[in-house]
Amino acid sequence: MDAPAYSERLGVPLRWWVQATMLVASLWLAVVVAVPGVLAWVVTAVAVGLVVSAFLSYGGVRVGVDGEWFTAGRARIGGAYVGEAVALDAEQTRRAAGVQADARAYLLLRPYLKRAVRVEVVDPADPTPYWLVSSRHPDELARAIAALRSGAARS
Repeated sequence: MDAPAYSERLGVPLRWWVQATMLVASLWLAVVVAVPGVLAWVVTAVAVGLVVSAFLSYGGVRVGVDGEWFTAGRARIGGAYVGEAVALDAEQTRRAAGVQADARAYLLLRPYLKRAVRVEVVDPADPTPYWLVSSRHPDELARAIAALRSGAARS
């Protein structure tokens, strides 16, 4: 039986878009008084394009679990190599990403998400001890990873 599917996109929060809009508007105001109008609009359009592409790229990362794989960004690991998954609260996440961090760990963290899931890697050939992955729903993600792990153990 396949593990239940879980999918999440770690999109940037609305407040980032609002702040970026204010930044671009401030840029436009500064440029429009210094250069001809057409050039000011070109500079502003380029700035908008850069902000949008940066936010979509940074926030477009996906975390997911399907029947065989746990995927976090570009990395993925098979269910047979996934160990215990623990949903962490904000303080535990801060410590796991800071003073308790292992330099060999795979980290997929976003500063606007305060909670994460710590997933052990049980592949003896893999030097990565664990993955630390941000999530808006860490309890659900941990349950999906546990189901993936138990499904792989039965296979």
